[in-house]
Amino acid sequence: MPSPLLASGLLAAAVLPGFVACDGCRPKEQVDAGTAPMSATPTARLYLVSDFAAALEPCGCVKDQRGGMDRFAALLASGSGTVHAPAAILAAGPLFYMDSKIVPVKAEQEKAKALAIAQAFQPGNRKDLPALLAFAPGVNDLAFGAADLKALSKASGATIVGGAGAGGAAVGAVGHVVREVGGIKIGILGAAAATPDAGTDELAATVKQELAAAKGEGAQTFVLLAAIGRGAAKRIADDVPELAAIVVGSKATEGDSNTEAPPVERLGDTLIVETANHLQTVGVLDLYVRDGKYLFADASNTGEARKKVDLSKEIQDLRGKIADLADGPDADKKRAPLRDTLASKESELRALEKGPIPAVGSYSRFAMRDVRPDAGKDEGVAARMLSYYKKVDEDNLRTFATKMPLPPEKDGASYVGVEVCSSCHQDARKVWDKTAHAHAYKTLSDQYKAHNLDCVGCHVTGYDKPGGSTVAHVEKLTDVQCENCHGAGSKHAAAPKSAKIPNANPGADVCTTCHHPPHVHAFDVAAKRPLILGPGHGG
Repeated sequence: MPSPLLASGLLAAAVLPGFVACDGCRPKEQVDAGTAPMSATPTARLYLVSDFAAALEPCGCVKDQRGGMDRFAALLASGSGTVHAPAAILAAGPLFYMDSKIVPVKAEQEKAKALAIAQAFQPGNRKDLPALLAFAPGVNDLAFGAADLKALSKASGATIVGGAGAGGAAVGAVGHVVREVGGIKIGILGAAAATPDAGTDELAATVKQELAAAKGEGAQTFVLLAAIGRGAAKRIADDVPELAAIVVGSKATEGDSNTEAPPVERLGDTLIVETANHLQTVGVLDLYVRDGKYLFADASNTGEARKKVDLSKEIQDLRGKIADLADGPDADKKRAPLRDTLASKESELRALEKGPIPAVGSYSRFAMRDVRPDAGKDEGVAARMLSYYKKVDEDNLRTFATKMPLPPEKDGASYVGVEVCSSCHQDARKVWDKTAHAHAYKTLSDQYKAHNLDCVGCHVTGYDKPGGSTVAHVEKLTDVQCENCHGAGSKHAAAPKSAKIPNANPGADVCTTCHHPPHVHAFDVAAKRPLILGPGHGG
């Protein structure tokens, strides 16, 4: 019988093109384990990620969206805004696929994306980025079977330390791994249910076995990667108090909806860490070793975790409001007080993250960091992402060349395009020409995403509807045109006096078909509607 816990292990390889495959980068500023003074660079830093779930980058519908592998790499290269420390990355939960079951029509694109992610984690030549040494997968990662997951692991260079729904040997998972990061020998354990009815007691027992084995190999501290959900992870923390931290991921995830990071908890000496999904945030755990001790006291005000989360939410809301303000002559004046408040809240959060340092012994500090555009972009990772988009664009254009638009329903209307509408509604056309809707398709084609199944549906008119458009057939229906809101117009165009506009006054449900989280921070129809109105078009 396979163990209900498939794995454990420390990371052994790789990161975004250039995340060097070392056992924790060791820059010049390195401090030897056991000698770190109170104000020193951390002995080791661990970047913690939950439920990446194939989120290569966020939708670009609004400014300041969180996420993106290229930004993540840039954040790591900067040392998260601090002096660099020897570092490594640990991940739990679905990594390569967003859903546990893939829609057949998207299978090839999803496989291409998974491979792009894996290759982005390949070892590189740069020495300023840490390595993804291992990950505990979720059910999603087995969407195309054990052989596919094993191949993705090999392509990434990262070790599988957990499994779900398959035997550990089938996916290439290991029992445990011990690696040095900054001179600290860290044992990384992975937990995931091999069968739906695997109990927490069984998982805890296996964790104890793997921890003992890692300890026998010289491990000095222990981290569990747990793709089993928060409740089960906390019960294991109660049973295995020697764990320094548990990175909590989901067994499975579905869809592109974003989650927020819950408050970090400390159960005894164990940190329970869960980040926001889709690489929106990354947990940063700094370990300071003194006197050769490897029990880490808290120096990050973990007891104030709820207040930190509330501050983070306020910061997120402020950033969204600033990003949503339309450019114009008064834009900077409107943004100024919001930016002042934002700076104040960010300063308050940073101060709260630094708790008192104990007089003696080792300690740790934890902070949750947003992955935002202001981190910049790692050019190597961005280049790999662009290669993926170009490949998918070309492949989908070829694959769906024969998929023609559905015929109109019996006695139904078809889509005629904005040029036909403009022959009568010239004033409305002038208003539309000034909106972002008028160049929605160009924003995709400029980024080689015009035939990407994740994107195209909200950037053309009548997508996959009778008498409308398809991936490769968008003639006269590029951009978000009149008929996306008002309905297919062939009958009205043929007899405007007798055939009324199908949907003369579209409601909010039309807008929110595309304008919904995570594509936008929030969508207030009443506030946004005036941006597409004007003389001759509802204005």
